[in-house]
Amino acid sequence: MHRVVVLALENVYPFELGIPVRIFGTATGAADEPLYEVITCSLDGRPVRTSADFGIAVEHGAEVLASADTLVLPPFTCGVDENDEPDWLPEPLARALAGLRPGTRIVSICTASYVLAAAGLLDGRPATTHWNEVEEFRRRFPRVEVDPDVLFVDDGDILTAAGVAAGIDLCMHLLRRDHGSEVANRVARRCVTPPWREGGQAQFIERPVPEPSSATTSATRAWALEHLHRPLSLAELAEHARMSVRTFTRRFRDEVGMTPGQWLTRQRVEHARRLLETTDLSVDRIADRAGFGTGASLRQHLVATIGVPPMTYRQTFRTHEPVSARG
Repeated sequence: MHRVVVLALENVYPFELGIPVRIFGTATGAADEPLYEVITCSLDGRPVRTSADFGIAVEHGAEVLASADTLVLPPFTCGVDENDEPDWLPEPLARALAGLRPGTRIVSICTASYVLAAAGLLDGRPATTHWNEVEEFRRRFPRVEVDPDVLFVDDGDILTAAGVAAGIDLCMHLLRRDHGSEVANRVARRCVTPPWREGGQAQFIERPVPEPSSATTSATRAWALEHLHRPLSLAELAEHARMSVRTFTRRFRDEVGMTPGQWLTRQRVEHARRLLETTDLSVDRIADRAGFGTGASLRQHLVATIGVPPMTYRQTFRTHEPVSARG
């Protein structure tokens, strides 16, 4: 069984600390068997303070890091060294990281990316951190290719999330990567969280919460998801929302962070990926159901979004026998 080890450091943020066990600990297979073992440790096996007004008792010390298949580092309030500079990699933590097995997958949430950067693990690699920390991060670690805009970065064996809810997004992404969309969707339903937000999605949008007196586009988005199989024009979406095209476009972008067309394409790609993973439908039939019209169009969008054509994706991510689906 895949072992996820969560390292709780002093002054850890409790919300982020609980994300891995909630997401990975909820994941089960077809026979309801657990897919991950999630354990939490501290550097010395003793309780740790949190950034809140309570502490956390753990049952393991840093020795369990050597058995980790995936290590998750939640953010924490950093201490300072003798020069009153932030000390992101004190000696005990450096020793603990040095004990990881080669090939261990490493995940940081929010400012825990500073630890990976201080250890040299992000040199020459893409990564992200909380948008409010980007300038300081760049100053301290100029060799890291930091992207301030995205929710998370998946660079294979090292993954970094922007912060808080992006940590959930990254864990859900790993579920999907490991076990496909069916498992990820099941966990999302149990945890009442979106099953998928693309890593390249912006960390924040201009007006994420509309004014109480204003109409929103949420009902139209839900309606559009039920009609992905057919063409949906901007005028039709605006009419459903009972807004002018101009008002609808502005409100949609304020609420979602992208244009209606961009959002629709992402939903169609997501639906096509789900069908590729869970059915034996042909590429052309999937393209029709997802609203792309032709297999060629689906191939073009899938390659542009995730870098592989439909059949390669199906062979890579299908984790069980497909469900036969009628035409």
